[in-house]
Amino acid sequence: MTAFNYGIEAGLFTAKRVGLEYRRFARAAEAIRFAIEELPSNVLGGCCLEVDEDRYAGKAIRGLYESADFPLPRRRKRSKQT
Repeated sequence: MTAFNYGIEAGLFTAKRVGLEYRRFARAAEAIRFAIEELPSNVLGGCCLEVDEDRYAGKAIRGLYESADFPLPRRRKRSKQT
């Protein structure tokens, strides 16, 4: 298994009540941190991170965030549930 590259561009798809929302990030680490720290926790299951033609969803995104290799400082998750 190759190491995940947190430094390359990534896209994050987030399921909304109607349709999808898409955001582009300069680094995968920023997209992962946004998904975990900024989005309501009930939305994570409907998220898809696309990095270099590979896709990661829900628990896989959390696993990348919790990895010892995650390069950014972690903040406390917002408690807002929308």
